[in-house]
Amino acid sequence: MNAPTFTPSDIISWAPHSFTGTTQYRLVEIDGRQAVEANCTDGTASGLFYREDIDLTRTPIVEWEWRVDETLTGIDETTRAGDDYPARLYLVDEAPILRWRTRALNYVWSSTSEPGSDWPNAFASQARMIAVAGAEHAGQGWRTERRNVLEDFRRHHDHEPDRINAVAVMTDCDNTGQQTRAWYGNIRFLPESMQHPPFPPR
Repeated sequence: MNAPTFTPSDIISWAPHSFTGTTQYRLVEIDGRQAVEANCTDGTASGLFYREDIDLTRTPIVEWEWRVDETLTGIDETTRAGDDYPARLYLVDEAPILRWRTRALNYVWSSTSEPGSDWPNAFASQARMIAVAGAEHAGQGWRTERRNVLEDFRRHHDHEPDRINAVAVMTDCDNTGQQTRAWYGNIRFLPESMQHPPFPPR
């Protein structure tokens, strides 16, 4: 089975989508490896989007690498004024005609919330924010995360889609006006039934 896998050189070629201005994304070398660096300095909110179906019945597990050195300060992420994240992985089950049926998961590197906590997005309640890493993990180098996407859609949306229609990375700072930076490594989708070796050593 071919499992969808995206390297940083793939991710940097994804389609940009702006909500407010343009966050700077570029391909860099850091720690001896390739990564997508995201710099948010001017109150921007934009992401890089992959808009092709991914079959969750075959590959329901998502695994990704990211790094954040500093998080945001003095914010409430559950409010519109505090709805910024140094890094997020965004998965969308889109209903193009019936927009209100679109559902999304945002796996975020939180600045103030405990990992494991979740809350509705302050601007769109059909998008669920899930804190995967937190401020205590900032400055500790790369992290590898793994989530069962089907289980998370079931838990947070009472819905189990056969597929998702979009994957995105996003670093935003438009609501708080603070500056933030993150790095994104590999992203891959995996079958649930097999054992998955870790990403190659860095």
